[in-house]
Amino acid sequence: MSYPTQTVSSSAISGEESAGGELFESLRLELRRGCLVLAVLAQLEQEHYGYTLRKSLAEAGLEIEESTLYPLLRRLETQGLLTSEWREEDRRKKRFYRLSPEGARIFRLLLAEWNRINDSITRIVQKER
Repeated sequence: MSYPTQTVSSSAISGEESAGGELFESLRLELRRGCLVLAVLAQLEQEHYGYTLRKSLAEAGLEIEESTLYPLLRRLETQGLLTSEWREEDRRKKRFYRLSPEGARIFRLLLAEWNRINDSITRIVQKER
């Protein structure tokens, strides 16, 4: 059995999704959910407000809808992983987020786990080829 190992663009995924149907979309969203948490925590090592966070994630190739991002930020803050504060910038009030000390600790643990999983999947997929 062989598996695709190359990077797939989001437009290619959209095309495949329509061909793969609901099962592919459900599995893709499940996979993406955990990755988004890790990506958001990584980006919030530096302070961001929502727009700049979305922009930095998109520039890194990970698009995220506002309707996904803001509930995720609220959940991570409720869990004590983020801190936030309202400030005025360019005459607009914006809510700035960054990792809390606990968030930084959890991020390091999750990143190590993600690297272990990624290494294992890579070995498994290569063994199958």
